[in-house]
Amino acid sequence: MTAHIEAKKDDIAKVVIMPEDPKRAEFLAQKYLEDYKCINMVGGILGFTGIFEGKRVTIMASLMGMASIGIYSYELYKFYDVDTIIRVGSAEANDPNLRLYDILLVDESYSDSSFAKVQNGSKENTLTPSAILNDEIIKESLKREIPLTVGRVYSTDVLYSNEKDPKKMFTEYGCLATEMESFALFHHAKLFEKNAACLLTISDHVLKGEQTTSEESEKSFLTMTELALHACKG
Repeated sequence: MTAHIEAKKDDIAKVVIMPEDPKRAEFLAQKYLEDYKCINMVGGILGFTGIFEGKRVTIMASLMGMASIGIYSYELYKFYDVDTIIRVGSAEANDPNLRLYDILLVDESYSDSSFAKVQNGSKENTLTPSAILNDEIIKESLKREIPLTVGRVYSTDVLYSNEKDPKKMFTEYGCLATEMESFALFHHAKLFEKNAACLLTISDHVLKGEQTTSEESEKSFLTMTELALHACKG
């Protein structure tokens, strides 16, 4: 156990699907896992382990931001010997061609955060997920005829920033969307030589003045969660 996770080591599977919202983690566990049990409630961060089509899987919340997912990804990789974490979350679109509910698979995470530098002195500002894991997700999307956009995102520490310019992030940095967790997750995956991926549903489009409610985006969250579960089933 750690200060943030009360589960015993054997309670957590080698594969963790990680939404931000604890209630969503509970909902996904109820929908997709058989014989599941709650393995964490510390600080309201709910985690559940069960069976998905014969494979043992944990679904656990991360809350929002690099600081939060940084804690849980570090502890899961280091103390619980987790092999794979797939983040399933929401993002704001920077690319005018993206639409609400589109699913985005991250192949690069750019950030101006000091997270990696403070954690171990790394000066990298662009990190990548596990290529093999991304390939499996793409294969599943083709197999299931689920439209999937693959591209670069901006991973930020600050959601409400006066300096944030979606047009600039797209035209100058090539970031199709903005989110707040992938950079920290990819950093820890690299640090521990583990696997990580990030699937995002577009929930906001600042350039178009469009926004979904959590209820409206539920179907797309289910679709990307199914992609994640099937991709790591083998």
